[in-house]
Amino acid sequence: MKRLLLMLPLLLCAASAADLQIRFLNVGQGDAVLVTTPDGKSMLYDAGRGTTAAQLLKRYGVKQLDLAVMSQGDADHIGGFEAVAQQFKPRAVLNNGLAKSTQTYARVLAAFEQAGSQGLRATERSINLGAQVKLQVLPALGVPKTNQNANSVGVLLSYGSFKVFFGGDAEPVTTKGWAQRYASQLRNVQLYKALHHGSKHNDTLEFLQLVKPEMVVIGVGKNNYGHPSSEALAVYKMVNAQVFRTDLNGTVTVSVKPDGSYTVTAEQGLGTQKTTRTTTPAPTTPAPTTEVYFRNCAEARNAGYTNIKRGESGYRSAMDRDGDGVACER
Repeated sequence: MKRLLLMLPLLLCAASAADLQIRFLNVGQGDAVLVTTPDGKSMLYDAGRGTTAAQLLKRYGVKQLDLAVMSQGDADHIGGFEAVAQQFKPRAVLNNGLAKSTQTYARVLAAFEQAGSQGLRATERSINLGAQVKLQVLPALGVPKTNQNANSVGVLLSYGSFKVFFGGDAEPVTTKGWAQRYASQLRNVQLYKALHHGSKHNDTLEFLQLVKPEMVVIGVGKNNYGHPSSEALAVYKMVNAQVFRTDLNGTVTVSVKPDGSYTVTAEQGLGTQKTTRTTTPAPTTPAPTTEVYFRNCAEARNAGYTNIKRGESGYRSAMDRDGDGVACER
């Protein structure tokens, strides 16, 4: 696919009713991804902490959730489900089946029970989210049941030829099992949620070379935990993935058309500035090309780009202060 990244001021506008909408919600240090199908079905994969996710669901017009997915039991993934369950009454909730003895976990389960949500355990299964969107559930395989991160629930979403993968805080032992069992399904996804907020211990080059994402979105807040790590950013760069971060870009929205082309809109500041990238299917030859643009070296480094040579994607003379043909040197 030919990919073009432009930095443009845009007005807020509604996407086509025929589009699949995937919103990586800006909930601070945590994960929350809202999926809305062309026929109006909705799924929330994780909910961050507090009430931010619930507030954003209301903003985006959600009336009731069809599916809630708890990737694992940590508060930065499930804490927000208490408010979500109370306000949006999910029809079903999918989780890894591992109990966690925390007050947050107990409150969330009680909220789902009160909402009347059907409980589903993460086993190998397919779920139709509306008429056109399919979810393949990838349970953790052969990992100790005492480790919440390693037992994160994987979800591969398909809409025609477009694929998205969510893996919670899965660890290398988890992704190795997924790669061995689901290699053909996972190969060449367009969109990928960074594992464990871009921690240095989770996303591996081996797994990223299998999924080969065009885009990686990192759900991350203030840098209290060293997220995202330079190691993870380097891995994303090695597979030529474009990186978006909720701490820098706000809520990131991916609108996918039935033909597989998609547009990315990323909030900045107060949300009046947008970043848009549109892709369309490209012929098999010549080879795909990528153009990226950064306003300054800080933005480039945050996306994992350094030592950008003249002629390479992302180079601008304004960022080459010493005029030696290399911008944003280490």
